Amino acid sequence: MAAPVFGHVGSYLPGDAFRSRLELRLSGMHRPVRAGIAGSQHTGAESIVLSQVYEDDVFTEDEIIYTGQGGRDPKTGRQTTDQTLNDRNLALCKSQETGLPVRVLRKVHDEESGELVFRYEGLYRVVGHAFETGKSGFEVWKFRLRPAPNGRPA
Repeated sequence: MAAPVFGHVGSYLPGDAFRSRLELRLSGMHRPVRAGIAGSQHTGAESIVLSQVYEDDVFTEDEIIYTGQGGRDPKTGRQTTDQTLNDRNLALCKSQETGLPVRVLRKVHDEESGELVFRYEGLYRVVGHAFETGKSGFEVWKFRLRPAPNGRPA
């Protein structure tokens, strides 16, 4: 397995769009085809994908509240149990500890084609995390990320 990359990959820039999770993987932007967090508790998170499946995610110009992994029913997509501090969630905790940047990708409607794409939002840093009650009443890990210096165009 290739070594993790923390920061920009190749010549990709914020705003670049990818048509599928497979294209994200092949480009090296986000290696897992399904998981929203790429990384491990030992190295930190290389990248995350906001794919409009966790109801507690919040994306604004100034910060992201990213819901950790786990606790969702695979059939309905609804949060049905509390999350645990698993390897992928620990990866984001490690990123907060190290200060290494995390690539952020977000599922959005492409204005030209009208299709859903994964847009590269830039580099962010994990600046905090909490275990809180989410909208469905279950405990979820919430990670606060802010844009990294030089992480996206001004």
